[in-house]
Amino acid sequence: MTSAAETVAALRSDLADREGVLVAFSGGVDSAVVAAVAHDALGDDAVACTAKSETLPDAELADAREVAAEIGIRHEIVEFSELDDPKFVANDGDRCYHCRTMRLGKMFDAAERLGIPVVCDGTNASDAGEGHRPGLQAVDELDAYSPLLENGVTKEEVRAVADHYDLSVAEKPSMACLSSRIPTGLEVTEERLTRVEKAERLLRTWGFEQFRVRDHDGLARIEVAPDELDAALDSAFAEAARDHLSDLGFEHVTLDLHGYETGSVSPEETESDDEPVVASVFDADYPTE
Repeated sequence: MTSAAETVAALRSDLADREGVLVAFSGGVDSAVVAAVAHDALGDDAVACTAKSETLPDAELADAREVAAEIGIRHEIVEFSELDDPKFVANDGDRCYHCRTMRLGKMFDAAERLGIPVVCDGTNASDAGEGHRPGLQAVDELDAYSPLLENGVTKEEVRAVADHYDLSVAEKPSMACLSSRIPTGLEVTEERLTRVEKAERLLRTWGFEQFRVRDHDGLARIEVAPDELDAALDSAFAEAARDHLSDLGFEHVTLDLHGYETGSVSPEETESDDEPVVASVFDADYPTE
């Protein structure tokens, strides 16, 4: 594997001759690395831009603000709603394509307003080999530039570069937008997005680190990392999850015994054809806090 310093040098050289770049910035490790290198190479001619919508958790927007401040890069926020697009709401196999098209479109609008010629995203070399990824089609069609992909930088190398810059998100788990919690074919609505966001905020408050709450039309399917399953099987957590998620509008609350898997309800993120094993363990009584 190329050293972090060598990777940084290659990326910096790639971006240094640009007249300016706007980085599509989620605050995750990939876009943070692109933003850090761009700021390193271009100073004030590099801008990070985050698109705020119903599918972006408030906690992620707060994290994006903090990471941008940590890097020292100018940070712009643009707002839009994916729910304005019936094709996105329909939630077919190309949902990510419609989302990315709208989100990147807002980036290009912001870049034009700011007089910046290049829009960059955080697609890395590992992403391109992960199967069905319609969101990458939008990147190609809109002609966004992906410096990590163009320079063959893998996810492992991205994290090494993040360490090189001492970024707080170096080990941050990947975070797909909230619509990825809704099974393909089930409409994306503000109600479903809101209750998923609130449910995941609870899991974060309770100390879980890698998790998803999938919304199966009123049935909450909780996924946690394998090393956190013991905590999820604890009777105290079970009662808290049942009571609090019921208050949010979920009719049933379940735990997936497979544990956390990216894309377990969305084909664009699917890594396995296995069907999830779901256990209804939340009928037991246990404390709520």
